[in-house]
Amino acid sequence: MVASSSKSRRKSSPPSPGEGEPVLLSGGNPQIAKGEGDGQVQAYIAAMPGWKRALGQRLDGLIAQAVPGVRKAVKWNSPFYGAGEGWFLSFHCFNKYVKLAFFRGTSLEPVPPGSSKHKDVRYLDIHEGDALDEARFSDWVQQASRLPGEKM
Repeated sequence: MVASSSKSRRKSSPPSPGEGEPVLLSGGNPQIAKGEGDGQVQAYIAAMPGWKRALGQRLDGLIAQAVPGVRKAVKWNSPFYGAGEGWFLSFHCFNKYVKLAFFRGTSLEPVPPGSSKHKDVRYLDIHEGDALDEARFSDWVQQASRLPGEKM
């Protein structure tokens, strides 16, 4: 009998970079082992499905360019970016879009468009075919990196 649920395809532990194909969780988000550093983030990006992979590469490049020496990690199956002691940005794959979370987004000018149940968080959702305003995104990243980061 062939199992049709995604639960039956999950491995008992998420793969580390270089250990085979990562599992895609519900919504198409890659399951990547928690860890600090660029290697973990690059493993996540490499596992992003379809058009989202090129977007992840572009976002990561713009973030690294806007904040030289940015800290990177994968937590809760999402790449996190930080400066100083805390984290200022994360993104996560969903079926039809990639959701960027600015943890102090209400302090950015202009404020990113997506509201949150958390008072300081603002989101930017990017769907396939959406044009990314790279200048505005880079400006948000620079602004966010100068704010107190979230400790997680």
